Amino acid sequence: MQHVLIRSWFLFPLLLQLHAAPAAQQPHPLHEFRALRWELAHCKRRLIFNNDGDDVIYRKNDPTPAGLLAERTTPLAGSQVESIFYSNSLCFGDALHDSKVFKPFTSKEYIFKDNCLPELMSRGLAPVQIMADFGHRHGMEVFWDMRMNDTHDAGLSGYGPYLLTKFKRDNPAMLCGTKDKQPRYGSWSSVDYAHPEVRELAFRFFEEACTRFDIDGIELDFLRHACFFKTVAQGGRATQAELQMMSDLVRRIHRMTEEVGVKRGRPILIAIRIPDSVEFCKGIGLDVETWLAEGLVDILSGTCYFRLNRWDTLIGLGHKHNVPVYPCLSESRVRVKSRFQRNSTASYRARAMRAWAAGADGIYLFNYFNPRGAIWRELGDPEKLRTMDKLYFVTVRDGDPNRYLVNGSQYCNLPILTPKSPLPISANKALAVPLVIGDHPPKAQREGWRVTATCHVQTDAGEQLRAVLNGTALLSPKAQDGWL
Repeated sequence: MQHVLIRSWFLFPLLLQLHAAPAAQQPHPLHEFRALRWELAHCKRRLIFNNDGDDVIYRKNDPTPAGLLAERTTPLAGSQVESIFYSNSLCFGDALHDSKVFKPFTSKEYIFKDNCLPELMSRGLAPVQIMADFGHRHGMEVFWDMRMNDTHDAGLSGYGPYLLTKFKRDNPAMLCGTKDKQPRYGSWSSVDYAHPEVRELAFRFFEEACTRFDIDGIELDFLRHACFFKTVAQGGRATQAELQMMSDLVRRIHRMTEEVGVKRGRPILIAIRIPDSVEFCKGIGLDVETWLAEGLVDILSGTCYFRLNRWDTLIGLGHKHNVPVYPCLSESRVRVKSRFQRNSTASYRARAMRAWAAGADGIYLFNYFNPRGAIWRELGDPEKLRTMDKLYFVTVRDGDPNRYLVNGSQYCNLPILTPKSPLPISANKALAVPLVIGDHPPKAQREGWRVTATCHVQTDAGEQLRAVLNGTALLSPKAQDGWL
């Protein structure tokens, strides 16, 4: 008899093809081209690897293509990764290639002393093209990714001042605030997309990528960071006019990808990464439902600092419009020392299994940069995951949606339960905490597996607690070292 230990924790832990791009061909008639675009959008992508581009500016190896690839990419050959999304922008106005639109980030000051972009540029090399060449050699597609409003430059100390772009220094009126007068929501260094100059620069940056590099698609990352309009940063909601501004930009980018794609004989797909609530998105200026209904989006992924809904909400939204959906698993930032770790391999397995069970088309990994990590050869196969140990948590990401939108937490339909955000237990009232798992224990048992689930509760209560899981009373041991 084989034995599977499915681990989870509540605070509560419960222990419980894509192919290389073809060479350019003769342009297709538009209807055939759109059919091919749809086909490519629906190719199977077991895992998407988002590389934030920091391998260029913090490199440890030689400033060569082989050295750059060795940082995070080469060991992925033969893994379940079928798509690489490569971030080619830092904060708005800086680029990680020899751009004619944004300014190349060539600084070697402070912690950027090992930045190898200048050396690569001097040899006529661009990091994203290095990634595309590698991906196509190994049967992977490669997307060029733009962080739509990255604000790592908002810090007044540390690396913040070194990342503040020339565009932002020269155009303070196009920002959502100032160092001395910071907005209530988002970051002061966010560009305000209400300005046509901002939207024009963003468009031209995408256009440059599509016309210069042999990429398979582009990603509009609206989660780095989710502040786009000064009206929202000051405590309002995006106006209808602002929603229209952003939608027109997405329409223009989509039209450009068709024109460039037809000319080169191969489609350029559009992916977006967004918060997982339609109404939250509208509040910050993203009319996502309209984009999906108009066919402007080929691939949908969602969540990052915070998650608002169960996965079936985002997946249902995409599938309603026949768009594949890739739940994004970002690293946990619940950093309190604990007996159980949210960034463990067992936790990633549980998170991926939840997403697969909800109908995901694949898994998107963000801020996970160990190319030799086991997850690259595990998370993309739900059948393999079924028989592996997992660690389920009630809450993995606990970022605050109020950080970007007034009353943003009203759209949160998930419990928040972490060491820093405990839930009180009353002697005369039961506390119900939902814990969704992606496994199917009865099926596993029918197949001959012995499934064991152990519930762990962290508590400061000295007395015994009574716990019930799915209607079954659990043992009630006394707490030891703060744990049941």
